Amino acid sequence: MTLKEKYGPVALIAGASEGMGAAFARALAGRGFNLVLVARRSDKLETLAQELTGLYPIEVQTLCCDLADQDAAEQIAIAVAGKDIYFLIYNAALSYIGPFLNRSTAEHVLLTQVNMITPLKMLHHFGARMVHARRGGVVFMSSLAGFQGSGFLSSYAASKAFGRILAESIWYEWKNKGVDVIGCCAGATRTPNYIQSNPKKISRFAPRPQLPEAVVEECLSKIGTHPSFVSGSSNKIASFLMNRIFSVKRAINIMGNTTRKMYGVKD
Repeated sequence: MTLKEKYGPVALIAGASEGMGAAFARALAGRGFNLVLVARRSDKLETLAQELTGLYPIEVQTLCCDLADQDAAEQIAIAVAGKDIYFLIYNAALSYIGPFLNRSTAEHVLLTQVNMITPLKMLHHFGARMVHARRGGVVFMSSLAGFQGSGFLSSYAASKAFGRILAESIWYEWKNKGVDVIGCCAGATRTPNYIQSNPKKISRFAPRPQLPEAVVEECLSKIGTHPSFVSGSSNKIASFLMNRIFSVKRAINIMGNTTRKMYGVKD
């Protein structure tokens, strides 16, 4: 059975304007899915939509929505009320790099809204329809940063731990209800946001950043068979060392020291 037969005909991608979200859009468009693309920047959404409809005989709806809005999930639900959506991909995320106290409480709360509250509400809304229909798929993008404390990425790392654990938990609850859920735990990935953060190369042994397309293809090959996974062979090795070999204290120190060196963080 193809992905479209399992989860189609429509996929909704939150955080779709560029990077990983756009890679998901291209991969699913190539598989014949109609798409609903959600992000803040309407110009990038429209450019991507025109690209995809020019390449494939599909329909693409764009929805300009700030996923930090408290009612973002409700806005999306209303906008797609007439569509049967059985594939949900939540890719959007906010990330702050630097000391925890350098950001205001309001900024940290905003991050939790985008990374935790809005995806939770969307999972509940669209997941309920999937369970009722006994078919569907959900992808939550997580991160290697969410496997242990990650200094100078504190709120982001914590939010990604939340997303992974939520995906794994709902995978168990829905695995016999026809709905597949997976947490995709990516490492450094060559998205525009990653490139713009200008990280320093600190070691020739550090895992190379993956291409978004590679992460997406691995994710689409594993949904339905795994509750979560770490993308890329180098990241799998790093994750094994950090979570199975090293002590928690050592793993946290490695993460914090790595981020400090990559971004020249001073505290």
